[in-house]
Amino acid sequence: MKNNFGNNLPIINLYKKKNLKSKIDTQLLYGDNFKIKKKLKSFSKIKIEKDGYIGFIKNKNFSDPVKPNFKVSVLKARLYNKPSLKNKIKKFLPYESRIRIFERSGKFSKFDKYWIKNSDILKINIKNKNIFKDIQIFKNIKYLWGGKSYKGIDCSALVQVCLNQNNKFCPRDSKDQEKYFKKRVNIKNIKKNDIIFWKGHVAVALSKNRLIHAYGPMKKVVVMDIKKTINRIKRTADLEVTSIRRI
Repeated sequence: MKNNFGNNLPIINLYKKKNLKSKIDTQLLYGDNFKIKKKLKSFSKIKIEKDGYIGFIKNKNFSDPVKPNFKVSVLKARLYNKPSLKNKIKKFLPYESRIRIFERSGKFSKFDKYWIKNSDILKINIKNKNIFKDIQIFKNIKYLWGGKSYKGIDCSALVQVCLNQNNKFCPRDSKDQEKYFKKRVNIKNIKKNDIIFWKGHVAVALSKNRLIHAYGPMKKVVVMDIKKTINRIKRTADLEVTSIRRI
């Protein structure tokens, strides 16, 4: 049985159990490749190639594995039926989606059966020295457990999508991220792009004084003062910072 596929939909929920009422553990973005471990009547148990995450997705007609040559570089890229601004449709691809461009026309590029603006994509091999350069495009996006896009995102996905965009591996869950990034930093020496961990939570330093995180209690991605955030999480959730890591 063929078991290697690519996601040809903008976003797919991956569920903990094989029903739509189950908890969403994570999401597949367009171009995420996966392996089917077990096919059931309405669901398939899969393993995501990018991070090894295992769960259940609803069965659909998926494509062959994607061999991307471009990636979406904006929060929400609109799709078009033809290479013209007059032919926009109600379909979007989220940041960090992977696509294979096979045709160009003016300011547009074609993948699959859609067109996308050249200004919304980058070549797959492009990296930014500032790994979290794009992280603030998610500011005010709603908090969504398991989410990875403009429709909603959680704290560990905010970290993961930025590193994946720069072609760096990053585990999906904060507890695994904390184990994966080895270099420890003292709070007194914190600087831009350091990653702050609590049990079950993670944030990214924007400077020595400010951080950004998808914060459940505020139901969105927010920029906050580091010291005030540490004190607030201690006061409201009785959680201390477990470590600060540097990539």
